[in-house]
Amino acid sequence: MPPKKRSAVVSPAILIELACHTIMGIALGLGLAFALTQVDAFGISTLIAHSPDPHMTFVVFVGTFTLAFAVGASLTGFVFTMMEERS
Repeated sequence: MPPKKRSAVVSPAILIELACHTIMGIALGLGLAFALTQVDAFGISTLIAHSPDPHMTFVVFVGTFTLAFAVGASLTGFVFTMMEERS
């Protein structure tokens, strides 16, 4: 009897799990970025306010944090899902 082959089709449950991890990363990234800009403990909001274009600097700062956390959470979720699938 030949060994069982894994299905090449990705199940919708895996995609939903990855989407949930991505959304969680986006929420964490947005929360951290907004907290860093509103609580001036590190002087980030002062630096943004004194930049040539504060609005664009704020958008880039928040976008960078959000993207970094979203990608990190997505990759972590992918690894966890694949490890769960193996066992």
